Amino acid sequence: MTWQRSWRWLALLGATGALAACGGFGNDDNGGGGGSASSSGKGEAVTLSWLVDNSEQTLTPAKALAAAFHAKNPNVTIKIETRPQGGDGDNLVKTRLATGEMNDMFTYNSGSLFQALKPEQNMVPLNDEAWVKDLEKSFVPSVSANNNIYGAPFGGSIGGGILYNKKIFDQLGLQVPKTWDEFMANNAKLKAKGIAPVVQTYQDTWTSQLLMLADFHNVAVQDPEWATKYTANQAKFEQAPGLESFQRLEQVHKAGYENKDYRSAKYEQGLKELATGKGAQYPMLTFAVGALAASNPDEVGDIGFFAQPGDDASKNGMTLWLPGATYIPKTTKGAKLDAAKKFLAFTVAPEGCETQAKAIAPSGPFLVKGCTLPPDVPQAIKDLQPYVDSGNVTPALEFQSPVKGPALEQITVEVGSGLRSAQSGAQLYDQDVKKQAQQLGLKGW
Repeated sequence: MTWQRSWRWLALLGATGALAACGGFGNDDNGGGGGSASSSGKGEAVTLSWLVDNSEQTLTPAKALAAAFHAKNPNVTIKIETRPQGGDGDNLVKTRLATGEMNDMFTYNSGSLFQALKPEQNMVPLNDEAWVKDLEKSFVPSVSANNNIYGAPFGGSIGGGILYNKKIFDQLGLQVPKTWDEFMANNAKLKAKGIAPVVQTYQDTWTSQLLMLADFHNVAVQDPEWATKYTANQAKFEQAPGLESFQRLEQVHKAGYENKDYRSAKYEQGLKELATGKGAQYPMLTFAVGALAASNPDEVGDIGFFAQPGDDASKNGMTLWLPGATYIPKTTKGAKLDAAKKFLAFTVAPEGCETQAKAIAPSGPFLVKGCTLPPDVPQAIKDLQPYVDSGNVTPALEFQSPVKGPALEQITVEVGSGLRSAQSGAQLYDQDVKKQAQQLGLKGW
């Protein structure tokens, strides 16, 4: 499979609104063999059942991993079962765990949705596995509970920030900004040249959230405990530093830096404007590079990525959307448990990462030391690696807190269109999340 073709699968994420860390895994689907026992082919025959989500982004690499593992470990067969995405899939996972009927392994979200699965009660801790030491520090808390690690990362990460047209930057002598002031100064120069500085596509309302959500690293560097406080109703977006995320959206609009058709433009149009140079920058998640590779294969190499800048260049860093993980329920025992642990080790080894990358091109770096991006991924994806290598990343808020209101994308459209002030939008969003937090039974609400 060529990287151009494999990247097309990533475009599907945009249509499903990948900003939400939704679960998704149901239906029977045999994915091929996998193995565990011994690589010599001797030992007890084991069949493992693996529950994964039914999206191509998950199912395609899962089948590849199962086949590759079975080739090395022929005594273990891995049968893949799929589940639906979204709330139906979440409920299926919770029900199977609660009733003791979970598959031998399952792949699910990391972060706040993982915490809702009661890992200490339902999952096998993996602290003693050799590969745990190679996990990136940014990922470890998202699969941990009370100092125990329960999950092996599945797939690559996704960067949240700004996709930009490198040709335009080179022509105008612009440097990648590391502060918000530098970003706005670049925008002024772009506007003076008749180029839309910041592409926005509010017809697809989910895209309006990016300038706000990708700013979370800049919130966290000012208050590292902000997500914890937010979950406990001790921090709000209507107050600094959270308010700044709404203010950045407001400032771009007030300065007139959007494309003229920002209200009616759709996601696909925004990518085209960026690729063809009508627009210079597009706040977006890096899964969109897959759609760019499909729609504008000749221009995708001209697109780069940088993290959304904050106020302090010395703390410049990226908001990172984390991959999901594969877990082992406590109901898996004996030879099956040994086989499942060996399979998880394979998935995070360099060979396993390479297997996944060949099946479907990653949208960002693997969060395991020793796993590298393929050399032929587009430059915008390569641009994420230095942030991860330096540790200058912060997991997106939704991986650190279960509190996210349903009206955010409507509110960010209003703020980004000048129909509501940043202060008013932040206050409205604080009200929006209250009902959800109360439904979750969170303390302090």
